Amino acid sequence: MSLDVIDLTKRYGGKTVVDHLSFSMPKPGVYALLGTNGAGKTTTIRMMLGILSRDGGQVLWEGRELNPASCNLGYLAEERGLYPKYPLMDQLMYFAGLRGVSKETAKQRIRYLAHRLQVEEYLYPNAGSASHSLSYGSHSVSRIQLPSRQKKQKPKLADQLSKGNQQKIQLMTALLSDPDLIVLDEPLSGLDPVNTDIFKSLIREEIEKGKYLILSSHQMATVEEFCTDLTILDRAKPVLQGNLNQIKKSYGRVNLSLKVEQDIAPLIQACGVAIVSEKEYEYRLKVTGEEQANRLLGSLIAQNVPVITFDLREPSLHEIFVETVGGERHELD
Repeated sequence: MSLDVIDLTKRYGGKTVVDHLSFSMPKPGVYALLGTNGAGKTTTIRMMLGILSRDGGQVLWEGRELNPASCNLGYLAEERGLYPKYPLMDQLMYFAGLRGVSKETAKQRIRYLAHRLQVEEYLYPNAGSASHSLSYGSHSVSRIQLPSRQKKQKPKLADQLSKGNQQKIQLMTALLSDPDLIVLDEPLSGLDPVNTDIFKSLIREEIEKGKYLILSSHQMATVEEFCTDLTILDRAKPVLQGNLNQIKKSYGRVNLSLKVEQDIAPLIQACGVAIVSEKEYEYRLKVTGEEQANRLLGSLIAQNVPVITFDLREPSLHEIFVETVGGERHELD
């Protein structure tokens, strides 16, 4: 299987919002679409899935035009789309049916995902205390305890859940068909750290199963954790594309994190090193390379300055992103 996006273009009147975007995924993994607000990420995803019409370009899955009706794909949209006044279980079974999942398989997958996402109490409000063996693909949960209820509870509606728990239910809908291609548009937006880790663990499961994932996010650390290849969009145009490791390597080891116990700004300046930021004797520095970094380290040692941290590294994805699109012109969510 492979995914190929070729010269994807979208215009509204005289304004081009996606300008001849191309990328490919010849093998499973995570491809990231990054960009500032309004750069064209969500528009690209909607065109790929046929939600928006295109003014040019193709999207090929296994060499043929991608057809969401026949391709086994899962989609978590940026804006949430549950029906607020319908029971959650009814909605999950309905969405599973739309993807051709049998009732028996859907129930098994719902129970597994409910446990993984910690939303069992909303989907099984009247379940007694019991042990179950759950499985989903090659993953399984051998034994769990379902919550016990003394008083019969009504089925939960979507609008009775917090935003984060609604997001969990929508992730379930995206994964119910065990899709080959998974598109996640801002999947971690608004989640607390605990639920972020829960989401990330499920994403890792899908990667381990050899799935193709398209990930759009403003959370650079998370993107860097998962993605192998990426495109950065700026004002509708792709401005940086390729393998993340190769991109970082091309920048070289020019970022230096330094922590000491005294003010060393004069020493840093004497070595010609640029100070990016400073906070309580912790410095983020930009060097020209290892030679300049080692010269600074030698100066510190010669002056008997205790060095707590001295970390010379490649730039992070966040730093590459800001440098690429121009941090002074844009603001992230």
